[in-house]
Amino acid sequence: MHPLKRSSILVVNSVETALDEILKFYPSHYTRVIKNSEKSEFQILDAQNALKEAYIATNETKYIFLCGSTFRTEAQNSLLKVLEEPPLNIVFILLVESKSSILPTIHSRLLYKNLKTTHIENDLDLNIKHLDLKTLYNFIKENQRISKEDAIKLVSKILLKINEDKVSLGKKELDNFNKSISLLELNSRPINVLTHLLLSILEKDQK
Repeated sequence: MHPLKRSSILVVNSVETALDEILKFYPSHYTRVIKNSEKSEFQILDAQNALKEAYIATNETKYIFLCGSTFRTEAQNSLLKVLEEPPLNIVFILLVESKSSILPTIHSRLLYKNLKTTHIENDLDLNIKHLDLKTLYNFIKENQRISKEDAIKLVSKILLKINEDKVSLGKKELDNFNKSISLLELNSRPINVLTHLLLSILEKDQK
């Protein structure tokens, strides 16, 4: 990640975790972090501190991080003008956990990046290491009426299970996962896609 050149909104899973990672890419001498030390919410006092920092002149680009899981409306309103027309060499970076916590009037003025990652909870009841035709048949039977959306999630869970169980797959088998998701997105029958995918894994294990 390179330092941003324009003021931006970054939506992340956790402000604290993301901040620790992102700051590694910014020059410490020209980076300021403004957040509430007692609450996760960005409040009016934090906005006032941001304004003071923004109007301290600098010959180098200064990055001002405004951090909060949520932002109070009055705090955002007080920043509208400076976000629209920041002082020379000032780049604001709003770090938030939800896009909806930012006013549309601010959102329309800044770049927006969604850096959230999705965690797939693995509750898959399928023994990949000891997969056989009977297990495969029963699994397919249980999921024969699965929707396209749930089938896509299931394919991801199967791959996650394979990684967790440290099952070795070749390029051909791994490519089948991408193909399976593509086929599902093209509205192929989920039952057919899942059957073909699991048979390819079973076939590989039996070689």
